[in-house]
Amino acid sequence: MEEIQQVIREDLGKELSELFVSFEKEPRGAASLAQVHRAVLHDGRVVAVKVQHPKVQKQSSKDILVMEVLLKAVHHLFPDFAFMWLVEEAKKNMPLELDFLNEGHNAEKVANMLAHLPFLKVPTIHWDLSTKRILTMEFTEGGQVNDREYMKKHGIQVNEISENLGKMYSEMIFIHGFVHCDPHPGNVLVRKCLQSKMTEIVLLDHGLYQVLQPDFRMNYCRLWQSLIQGNMSGVERYSRKLGAGDLFPLFACVLTARSWTAVNAGISSVPVTHSEDVEIRTNAALYLPQISDLLNRVPRQMLLLLKTNDLLRGIETTLETRASSSSFINMSRCCIRAVARHKRSKTTSRKVRLRISLAESLNLWKLSLYEFLLWFRSSMLGLWLSALL
Repeated sequence: MEEIQQVIREDLGKELSELFVSFEKEPRGAASLAQVHRAVLHDGRVVAVKVQHPKVQKQSSKDILVMEVLLKAVHHLFPDFAFMWLVEEAKKNMPLELDFLNEGHNAEKVANMLAHLPFLKVPTIHWDLSTKRILTMEFTEGGQVNDREYMKKHGIQVNEISENLGKMYSEMIFIHGFVHCDPHPGNVLVRKCLQSKMTEIVLLDHGLYQVLQPDFRMNYCRLWQSLIQGNMSGVERYSRKLGAGDLFPLFACVLTARSWTAVNAGISSVPVTHSEDVEIRTNAALYLPQISDLLNRVPRQMLLLLKTNDLLRGIETTLETRASSSSFINMSRCCIRAVARHKRSKTTSRKVRLRISLAESLNLWKLSLYEFLLWFRSSMLGLWLSALL
């Protein structure tokens, strides 16, 4: 606690008692970089105060150096295992994660960017009590997104959470190209809003974001469209554009965590099975040198996206909503909008823009019709009619 007081004293120039009515000594959350304490301001507002450990800046530089030496040694002994990109990414991302003002700006940016999503809650930042080592924000509570018992107790629908999480990330990735890259369960909370009684997703820890370049984002968008539709020529074309080269089949499997058989059939039409998961895990060990080669080939932007995909997939697996039709529909909807927006930005002709917008509306309408048909087929009336016919 003395170290925490020292950082607050150095950065804010005041004692705890001058800034807060109360400040909980036990942290609500602790990690290698910082810990979070609940506190109450003099005006009665409850806040979360994230304070960086005082020695973490120096220690992180040493850790990266040790990582670099070890990876070079491993690469020297086993040339096939080339993981030096881990060091490059750590050198790039660590300073960003250690700058809490950067985290605050990211939080505000994503809150404004996704303000039209009523279910998303991003805690408000208190800038007057924030520095590079201290981030003070609105205090929010909730259960972790993978806590099914919490959801059951509070009347939160698992499918609704999974669908909204998919909507949120599809918008970040395909439409805006500004992606929160650390969605582990501790950073994604769910709760019932006391005022509106709506189910909310609370997104925390905004230190690590990936900005996707427009060309990369469009190729990634079109690749996912091809994967969902089972368009293998598109899968190969856009995988190659993203740097996978002849390893495009492996790239498709790594990206989707699906077997090559499922990829060929179209991942939206083939359910995930236990045997397929076993096959994926077995092949991951067998193809480790090729996976290493692939990770060295693809653009650096792809690396954090792969990590993000994996974390989201883990949440879906826990919630038992993986590969649901709604997630593919939401992805498809965002892809259609993103491609149309990109095409409109490339032309000054009103006639061409109108044609693009009409095609976009038609494709979105077709998707909505397909979504309705899926809902109808699974409804009681649909089941009754199927039984009659």
